[in-house]
Amino acid sequence: MRKNVLLGGVVLGVLLGAGVAAPASAEERACRGTLRAVTVDNLRVPSGATCTLAGTKIKGTLKVERGATLVARGIRVEGNVQGENAKAVSVLAGSHVKGSVQVKQGGAATVTSSRIDSDIQLDANKRYLRVNSNRVGGSIQVVGNRGGAQIKGNTMKGNLQCKENSPRPTGGGNKAGGNKEDQCRRL
Repeated sequence: MRKNVLLGGVVLGVLLGAGVAAPASAEERACRGTLRAVTVDNLRVPSGATCTLAGTKIKGTLKVERGATLVARGIRVEGNVQGENAKAVSVLAGSHVKGSVQVKQGGAATVTSSRIDSDIQLDANKRYLRVNSNRVGGSIQVVGNRGGAQIKGNTMKGNLQCKENSPRPTGGGNKAGGNKEDQCRRL
C-alpha cells in the first residue's frame, strides 16, 4: 500500500511539474475613443462609450454594449459584429466582416459599402437603419424595427427578408441569390 501511495505522489508530481495548464483564452480589449490600424483579439465597446475604428483588425468578435456607439471604417473582423441595446452601430466603407453583423433591440444601425461573409440581421431597433451597397454571403434580415429602414443596392447570396417593420423599408436595386420576401419583395 505504501508503494501505491508513493507511486501516486510521483505521478501527481510529474503531472504538476510538466506544466499542465488551463487552455489560454483570447484577450478582450475595451474601446473608448479611437483605434487605428492595430490588431486585437476581441473588442468590446463598453456601455455608454463611443468607439471609432479606422483600419482596425479584430481576430475575434466585436461587441457593442448597451447605450454604446460604434463607428467603424475599413475594419477586418474574423468573427461577428454584435450590438444588443446599442445606441448606434455603423460598419462603413471598405469593411470586411467574416461572420455576421447583428444589431438587436438598439437604436440606429448603418452597414454600407462593406463585405459581410455571413448575414446582416437587424431586429427590433428603434431608430433609422441603412443597409446600402454591400456584398453579403448570406441573407439580409430586417425584422420588427420601428424607425424606418433603407435597403438599397446590395448583392446577397441568400434571401432578403423584411417583416413587421413600421414604417415599411424603402430602397431598391437589391440582387438576391435566394428570395425577396414580405416587405422587401419589391426592393
